[in-house]
Amino acid sequence: MNDIVLRAVTKTYPRKGKEPVRAVDNLDLTIPEGGIFGLLGPNGAGKTTIIKMICGLILPDSGEVRIGDIDVNRQRRQAMGRIGVVLEGTRNIYWRLSPWENLMYFARLKGIPGRQVAGRAERLLSELDLWDRRKEKVRTFSRGMQQKVAIACALIGDPDIILLDEPTLGLDVQASRIVQEWVFRLGREQGKTVILTTHQLPVAQQLCTRIAIIREGRVIANEPTAKLLKRFEDDYYKIRLQGPLPEALAARLGPFTAHYEDGQTILTGHLHDGLELYPLLEKYRAAGLPLISVSRNEEDLEDIFIRLVETHP
Repeated sequence: MNDIVLRAVTKTYPRKGKEPVRAVDNLDLTIPEGGIFGLLGPNGAGKTTIIKMICGLILPDSGEVRIGDIDVNRQRRQAMGRIGVVLEGTRNIYWRLSPWENLMYFARLKGIPGRQVAGRAERLLSELDLWDRRKEKVRTFSRGMQQKVAIACALIGDPDIILLDEPTLGLDVQASRIVQEWVFRLGREQGKTVILTTHQLPVAQQLCTRIAIIREGRVIANEPTAKLLKRFEDDYYKIRLQGPLPEALAARLGPFTAHYEDGQTILTGHLHDGLELYPLLEKYRAAGLPLISVSRNEEDLEDIFIRLVETHP
């Protein structure tokens, strides 16, 4: 097995004149081999620190990081031979070089035999629609094209593990879609281990086979995506009423929140028992608010993420 395992990992950053920041706090996390693993959390949760520890860019203060039988802290070169990385902000490419020069440079770092490099580089640049601009300086490219160059550089060594830190951040719709298609192919079709951090939760919901949610350097959820999406599905309701709520009712919504849209009041909220719905509906009927519809909804990943981050102790 080539699972990635972080065991009792802690990382603290000192701050001049202030209390140190504990980015990762005694973290235990196992990322299974193969598929797309989403690593999600609010800003400052520790996601990028975890990515950098997995690829050996920073060392934990305590604990261990392993890829199969490789100890990343002690066998960094061996670990890096299996990893491709795209860091937030395309920081793993050289802007003064062309795409071709970047690929040649990173291929040599990975120790790829020269006879394999040119063909692999041509294939990557062609598939990412960069071949015609392979000799231009990367600094002249748009953000989306720079991101595609970064992905090509991460893949030039044909790694088993790809770490993607916010790969679609700042991209236009077309460039983002190309990146998402590549992530899907790598993790779902080619069976590589892809670790994805993103604030674009619909992207994570669509792509990831498993998701871990991090808050304050600790794991608060780690489940297959399908199971995570079902965590609260049984008690989430949406009620549509014709007209605005009277002030007296608006002040006593209980578990529901309300907003007014196109002449309708839309109530959403959670009930522990569906039978609780009937007295609520009777209350709205007595207030003269015609019922348009009532439905039990499946929450999306964004709803679940917010609930877990806001309510987890």
